[in-house]
Amino acid sequence: MAQRPSLHVSVGILGISGGSLLLLVNNYTSSSKTDFIPYTALGILLLVIAVLLAYAGLVYILAGQGVLHPSELRYSLVPGLAAFTLALLIIGGVAVVVKKVVLVLIAVGIGLACAHQIAGLSAAGFGQSATAANYLLVFLVCVYFGFGRLLSTITDGKVEPPATGLKKKSELKTEQNQGCSDAVSVGLVMNLLSASVLACPLLGVVPKLFIGHVPWLWTAGVFQLGMCVLFFRGMDTLAATFYAFTALLKFAEGYSALLSFYSIEPFSPVPFPAVFSVLFSILALFSCQKSLLEGLYQLFFAAYCIAIAAQPQGFFQGGTQGVQGAIFVFSAYMLLIITFNMVSTTMIPTGQGCFKALVARMPGLTLRVHDKELHAPYLGYSKYADAEVLGHACSVLAAFAMSDTVGDRNPLSVLILPWVVVAGGVLQLFCGSVAFARGKTFESTVFYLYGVMWAVWGLTRYGGLYGETRSFQVAVGIISFMLFNCLVTAAALLLNVAWFVYALTFQLILISFLLDAVGALPYGYDIGVTIIFGLVSFYCFLAHIFNSTFQSPQIPLGKSLVKLSGVGGGADVCPHVSARKATSVLQIAEIMKNGGICGMPTDTVYVLVAACNRPDAVIKAYKVKKQAEDRPMSLWISSIKQLEPVRHLLSPLLLDFMEAAWPSSISMVIPKGPWMDIFGLGDAAKHIGTPQSIAIRNPDCSVATHLINLVGPIAVTSANPTGEADTTHHNQVYAKLGKKVDGVLCDGPSPENIASTVVDCTKIETGHIGFFRVGLIPKSKVLQIFEEVQMRCRHGQTNPAFEYDLHLSDTLTDKSSGKEDKAESNSTPSTVSPEQSLVLRKGS
Repeated sequence: MAQRPSLHVSVGILGISGGSLLLLVNNYTSSSKTDFIPYTALGILLLVIAVLLAYAGLVYILAGQGVLHPSELRYSLVPGLAAFTLALLIIGGVAVVVKKVVLVLIAVGIGLACAHQIAGLSAAGFGQSATAANYLLVFLVCVYFGFGRLLSTITDGKVEPPATGLKKKSELKTEQNQGCSDAVSVGLVMNLLSASVLACPLLGVVPKLFIGHVPWLWTAGVFQLGMCVLFFRGMDTLAATFYAFTALLKFAEGYSALLSFYSIEPFSPVPFPAVFSVLFSILALFSCQKSLLEGLYQLFFAAYCIAIAAQPQGFFQGGTQGVQGAIFVFSAYMLLIITFNMVSTTMIPTGQGCFKALVARMPGLTLRVHDKELHAPYLGYSKYADAEVLGHACSVLAAFAMSDTVGDRNPLSVLILPWVVVAGGVLQLFCGSVAFARGKTFESTVFYLYGVMWAVWGLTRYGGLYGETRSFQVAVGIISFMLFNCLVTAAALLLNVAWFVYALTFQLILISFLLDAVGALPYGYDIGVTIIFGLVSFYCFLAHIFNSTFQSPQIPLGKSLVKLSGVGGGADVCPHVSARKATSVLQIAEIMKNGGICGMPTDTVYVLVAACNRPDAVIKAYKVKKQAEDRPMSLWISSIKQLEPVRHLLSPLLLDFMEAAWPSSISMVIPKGPWMDIFGLGDAAKHIGTPQSIAIRNPDCSVATHLINLVGPIAVTSANPTGEADTTHHNQVYAKLGKKVDGVLCDGPSPENIASTVVDCTKIETGHIGFFRVGLIPKSKVLQIFEEVQMRCRHGQTNPAFEYDLHLSDTLTDKSSGKEDKAESNSTPSTVSPEQSLVLRKGS
């Protein structure tokens, strides 16, 4: 695991060296009149070889395909190259401070190459040789570092050229605690890039925003979506939401630039950007808990949205472009501070802790502790943070965008399509994926359904596809969505009031779509219902972001309106804790010691367990299952050492067989007798096994073994009502047994969907064993183990773990032997009746 990052770094560096070599050759061999490599080929090669150096690849492809005129290539490349030049020089300057020689040479070399390329675009023939020289430097440094890392990886660190070493894990501890802070610089560079593209027309560097800028803006949008995913995986909901918002802006900017190719001037309606500015302001306020600098930075984007709302032409007018100029400057400042703080021991103050200190002085407000456990759902275990904040924000944006009317304008000219399709569609689908990964089935279903509806309806109505297609066929499709949403609304009754109102008001929007499809839409109805839905979504957005920040007070979402067994009333769900943590196993052990019954993963399927020394818990587990008399519970131990107090009551051959076969998915049916009294079952012993026999097992599962070590032998039954299928996921434990279970250890899907193999050991002293059920362990394997045990016994080999104390006096030995013979004669049945055989086949 320690070598993997090293290998990834070497591959990335060699990719940069390949791209540098490509640009080196192209610049040396091209002249002011001809290009050595055609633009289309150059762009594709850059995209394939080196992502970092592919910043202009899409622009070259557009020029090569004739979409851009050669004279427009300069105006297309300069804004993006300028942003990368500044960003790389900042990174290079920080690398000088922390003495990263290789990073300094790469960053400064590429930055100077971009600067010379800008000069070459301004004056024909100027700067090509200088550009090539800089790429030559980058190429040589990257080849040295890349092959140095490969050599270190191949030789297991024995050969490591100078300046090619990476930090050890101990040195990276501080940085790892910062979550995804090392990726923030990428998001800032993308904001710097889009701000440069928007600000250049205001400064006169380029005449206007046009199609040549689309690759820059949309590439930045894609990177911002990637940042959104990273921060959701880093359990940072606020940062993930911010980068999703900025990605949405970049897609809208690119869409506006794309319209210029069709000679369409976009018109920016007022309501949507005004609402967007409110969302940015709220997000900035809550982001102050991370640092005041980050909150201030996000306020610039709130001002940007206000500027869009204030001018009809939006991105094409001076006010909007002026705010982007301010964002450009502040993004560069943020990039310098974040990058420096990321690698330096001396920190530039950013206002961390100010928000916490302010809240501490306010009575009645209690901040929630921000850790990964905050996002641990009741019924799931996931590596993603909650996406409800972003999902509801997207509903707000889509709803208020739909409240604008097109009128006599071209549907493409009104800036609604990207807001509805990207925010309501793409981002909603992404939120559905995150919710699904977290085990939140209802939330994922809602986001998927609404995301598809926003995308389909947005493309149809505002993508110029609607036309004269209003017909019965369109109405049928909308009716199908309405039927699905009826099921969603009914399911929301089991969750809380907020989700129910959310689903119900969306049904009103679907009705407006239906009325519009059949040409019977009352005037103002669609605007009214979209505003209502937008306000409900805004309340949900505000509640989720507030409740995730403050432990008290809480903005109420309401309780479930309907409660069923095992469903609804989410606030009362028993603890669902990760089986991967020792503290979680300790928590479940304490619940069991206090008489609770819990769901637990095993080497096969999930089971319901109770401590044997708590007879009340065993009886409770039996009643919860509503056990039929032909389905007895079984006894599980962590090792055969737990049987040591009663070893003189059990057959030596049986003990040797247990030692050889366990731990495994083999359950052994042995005679029931007084030896069970040692476990403290009391009257509950009648619920374990039959009057004649009992199934006992030592599972091959570290979690189960650790739990049994903590609480002692346990009584076990399958975690499903009698007659239903086995439980193969921790979500199903609570879903099937409801509030009757006191805790669940969560470990995702079961490793196997097959039950254990049940072996009849009641006649093992005769040299024979039988099979009541062949499960995970095949019959041949069990017989092989038994034959090996018998062979060792024939040669006089005994199990050293169960040897008798040879130093006891002869008198005590005789007495113990007499008691043992008497116990064995009373406890070992000679035959197994057909009824008992049927019982054991059905039991676990």
